[in-house]
Amino acid sequence: MSGGVPVRSGRDPLSAARRVRGLLRGPRPEAVPALVARASTLVGLVDIAAGVFPRFRHSRMHALAEVLPGALGPFAAALSLSAGVLLLLLAHGLRRRKRRAWRAAVVLLPAGAIAQFTYRHSVVGVLVSLALLVPLLRHRDEFRALPDPTSRWRALANFMLMGTGSILLGLLVVSAHAQHMVGDPSLADRLEHVIYGLFGFEGPVVYAGNTSWTVAYSLGALGLLTAVTTIYLAFRPEHPAARLTSDDESRLRALLARHGGRDSLGHFALRRDKAVVFSPSGKAAVTYRVVSGVMLASGDPIGDVEAWPGAIERFMDEAKAHSWTPAVMGCSETGAEVWTRETGLDALELGDEAVVDVADFSLAGRAMRNVRQMVKRIERLGYETRVRRVRDLGEAELDRVRRAAEDWRGTDTERGFSMALGRIGDPDDGDCLIATAHKADETPGPYGDLKAVLHFVPWGPDGASLDLMRRDRSADPGMNELLIVAALEAAPRLGVQRVSLNFAMFRAALARGEKIGAGPVLRAWRGLLVFLSRWFQIESLYKFNAKFRPRWEPRFVVYATSRDLPRIGLAAMQAEGFVSLALPRVLRRRPRPPAPCAHVGRDHDLNERTAQAT
Repeated sequence: MSGGVPVRSGRDPLSAARRVRGLLRGPRPEAVPALVARASTLVGLVDIAAGVFPRFRHSRMHALAEVLPGALGPFAAALSLSAGVLLLLLAHGLRRRKRRAWRAAVVLLPAGAIAQFTYRHSVVGVLVSLALLVPLLRHRDEFRALPDPTSRWRALANFMLMGTGSILLGLLVVSAHAQHMVGDPSLADRLEHVIYGLFGFEGPVVYAGNTSWTVAYSLGALGLLTAVTTIYLAFRPEHPAARLTSDDESRLRALLARHGGRDSLGHFALRRDKAVVFSPSGKAAVTYRVVSGVMLASGDPIGDVEAWPGAIERFMDEAKAHSWTPAVMGCSETGAEVWTRETGLDALELGDEAVVDVADFSLAGRAMRNVRQMVKRIERLGYETRVRRVRDLGEAELDRVRRAAEDWRGTDTERGFSMALGRIGDPDDGDCLIATAHKADETPGPYGDLKAVLHFVPWGPDGASLDLMRRDRSADPGMNELLIVAALEAAPRLGVQRVSLNFAMFRAALARGEKIGAGPVLRAWRGLLVFLSRWFQIESLYKFNAKFRPRWEPRFVVYATSRDLPRIGLAAMQAEGFVSLALPRVLRRRPRPPAPCAHVGRDHDLNERTAQAT
């Protein structure tokens, strides 16, 4: 049509040329670790399938397995299993850019290629190995991550996991050859055959023909892999998790003395199971712990706000060097703004911290009637309270408080990370507050007349932040209300103007979801939180905090991508002690009584606090 706009038909040659150049150039360097990890996982699964299932070796899929690393000569089944398991083990390390995983893959792939060419004269197999090897060598600078902190416990964990996996795979190997079995062995016989085979011995199951050799080599290979990996982890040089050195602690205390009033969680940076990075100027610091590959910081950076970016940059450099996932739990709104601005990370509101301004607190009025009645009732039962600085307690009484806090802990594991100090009565923590409840008209117990303990850490020169709450289970309900009120009433005498109480997760959703006019999505979200409160006490903790009419300060979690959130959540639960591999308390050896500066009594057990409060 005349006057019309010409329409280009057919394929754009420029676009086609760009696609060809893109294919020749290969993937982006930063994407290579993830792609290689996926390829290793796929190859490993195919190799395991080729080694386990006889029918698979005669199927079309086996045409692919024949050219993949691991199907080598007369020992194809055993070597397929071995290579498949090793590649699966390496995949996670390759994804995390670990240098050791890169070295192992660079050795494994050429070995597989040479073996295939030697035993099978398979040129295609060599090409497949080289196809994986080429990007590994070309992009070797992408695999610079340093090893994670290690311990001997990893050898035990590997033995348990690899042993269990080897037994399950062994049962598949034994059962996959059922058509060649002599007789009909039971499941117990097959399991016995697997266990014997892992140690290199013949079991009770008998096969016809050469199948017995195939099964024996496969089981022996699995047992050898379990033994070799466990021995390696047990005898490799140990790199224990970092701890605060005395110099680090002194520098942090100096920063807190000047800037500790900014964040109520600042003093918890002095937990001695945390590591620390300082800004180049030394005027700011970030404390953290590495849990399951997550570099987990808590609260805001310590020190001068102007120097925060330098400390944050050091934190991110350390995470990149080890290929750790960076995350921050419980930072303030200001902290979240700085973290997201300096790093490009994202932030999500996690909940609210309950802060009580001492000058505004009073038991008078209808809103405080329930708390007032609870406190009066407890006082009529003969309880009295004392609120003091730690330095004002005698050593004998302080020892009783330590032992009581340890024995009254309601869980098998110590809990706490972001809002727990991890010790009571350290000489360097003399500014901490201890509120105690006593009942003198009863027969003294192992801790005298002590019935409940609250421990607060300093929040700058004029604040206090709740650390732990412990009570005798035989004491009357309401101990926590009694001691919180006592601490708030004693605060002016001790120079405290503000007190931080518990942290209430998803407080805003719980509060808004119960109001008139809340939408269906918000009501559904609140309903889920109420349901989860049966186990995690989310709603009960919010309602307990609300009794004291606090102001709510939002707290945030900072993360890189949404897909990291489940991993960060699991790491946070491990750090806080909600998920633990420690032995139950009844199976652990009872520790000796602590020395005067022993670091015992750490806890920030939200479930326990709520159970006590309700």
